[in-house]
Amino acid sequence: MFLLSLSLSLVIEKVILISVILGGSLGIAMYSTWAERKVAAVMQDRRGPNRAGPFGLFQPLADGLKLFMKEEIIPTLSSKFLFVLGPSLAMLMALMSSAVIPWGPDIVTSNGTISLQVADINIGVLFIFGVVSLGVYGIMLGAWASNNKFSLLSGLRAASQAISYELAMGISLIALVMMTGSLSMREIVDGQHGFWQDGYFSWNFFKQPLGFLIFIVCSFAELNRAPFDMAECESELIGGYHTEFSSMKLGFYLFAEYINMFVSSVILSSLFFGGYNYPGMDWVALHVPPILFSLIGVGVLLGKAIGFILFFMFIRWTLPRFRYDQLMNLGWKSLIPLALVNMLITGAVILWLNK
Repeated sequence: MFLLSLSLSLVIEKVILISVILGGSLGIAMYSTWAERKVAAVMQDRRGPNRAGPFGLFQPLADGLKLFMKEEIIPTLSSKFLFVLGPSLAMLMALMSSAVIPWGPDIVTSNGTISLQVADINIGVLFIFGVVSLGVYGIMLGAWASNNKFSLLSGLRAASQAISYELAMGISLIALVMMTGSLSMREIVDGQHGFWQDGYFSWNFFKQPLGFLIFIVCSFAELNRAPFDMAECESELIGGYHTEFSSMKLGFYLFAEYINMFVSSVILSSLFFGGYNYPGMDWVALHVPPILFSLIGVGVLLGKAIGFILFFMFIRWTLPRFRYDQLMNLGWKSLIPLALVNMLITGAVILWLNK
């Protein structure tokens, strides 16, 4: 009976956590569309959304309602099952990647410990890579099933781009894993405790600056964000892989893109910028209740993630789009060799320090 009640309470705890993460991810993705338009407006010296509600804050709600109310159109010559599966898979994979992220320090109560992580698996980094790789299938299936040549070209671009940049991204992370000695996201974050430790910065950014640079460039490519948005290049491919989609199938693709941007920002913050760790957190832990301490950690992680989201938006409205040959040359001829050199240097330094 005790084990049954324990497992039931654990299930309830995880269901609540999953619901909060799901709702938060959707909410942040929804308002990222508003933020993107506001950032573009500021950089182009105009107002941006300002009609629907104060400061245009109801604009994402109006856009979502419009997508729900639009007519569902499925092309006659499309593969209908795959046409519906494509956006569903893209959305599912975007949401699944947040399962192994530690969102804050554990909440210690008199009744036990509540973990702010859905699944603490010892291969969390590999899980994220697997889910990200499967997300490309959502784009490919939707593009191929549309029976539209522009969509198919877009899907091919997205797939080849993902393959090219996943290699450099993976090799850059191998150097980080060599340094931390773990594939667990929780252990990687806990290894960056505070801000200063043993006479040096504890965050991995200061230990792996080249690895971070490679990782964030590859993140732009994996997200199909400008200047790597070749799969959605309107001037060449109309709307890219979602040209034939309407209503919430189109909405799923758009939401998946912004959820991926949010989750990628959280992953960048966790791997290289300490996650929920911050300067003076040990002093804070002694002077505030455990629940407040955990909530502060969650707020710190989200603050770092929002900073990365704004950086993604800033780059979109600053740099021009690459040509496709430039994009491939950067991935294969520059980033992969750089990632290999970074891995070799990291291995040499670890070997020298362990003498």
